[in-house]
Order: sequence, then structure tokens, then C-alpha cells
Amino acid sequence: MLIGLVCKSPEIRVSPAGIPVARFTIEHRSIQLEAGLQREAYCKLIVIAAGKEFKQTVKALVLDQQVRVTGFVARANNRQGESMLTLHAQELEILASD
Repeated sequence: MLIGLVCKSPEIRVSPAGIPVARFTIEHRSIQLEAGLQREAYCKLIVIAAGKEFKQTVKALVLDQQVRVTGFVARANNRQGESMLTLHAQELEILASD
């Protein structure tokens, strides 16, 4: 599970099997406790949300919106052949603004 801000708007396509697939990026920042000391945690991750169940939520996403994504991390290769991690959503929730 990761909470972050949408920092790249969703791109939606349909797979050859007819499954809608959304791809967007979130930015996570938090303070975590490690070995008794506080440290800043920061990352940007591409989120993949595949399936019709995400259609309405993905359509509602806007930049700088806070979301909670629950899922699994997998490796993907970009066009240059470099490996990167992606977060595959199993649950996606838009969180209320403060």
C-alpha cells in the first residue's frame, strides 16, 4: 500500500484482450522510522490499474490529488531496455483533500 499525489495524469488504453489499462505516476513523501531514527522516504512510481473496476476512479483523477494504491510491485522494461518498478493496483482510492 502506498499513498501519494498524482504527478502524471492517467493514460488509458485497451489491451489486445479488450481490458482497459490505465497508467499514471504518483509521488510519495513521508517520514519513516528506521533503526530508531527518522528518515525521509521519497519515491515516484508508475501505477498500472487494469480492469473495468478502475474505470470510474481513474477518470476522476487529477494532478496533485492524493490517492491510496494497494497492490503489488513488478518489474517492467522501458523502451531503452532499462528495468524499473511499477505498482500494479488491486485497490485504488481517492483520498479527501485536507
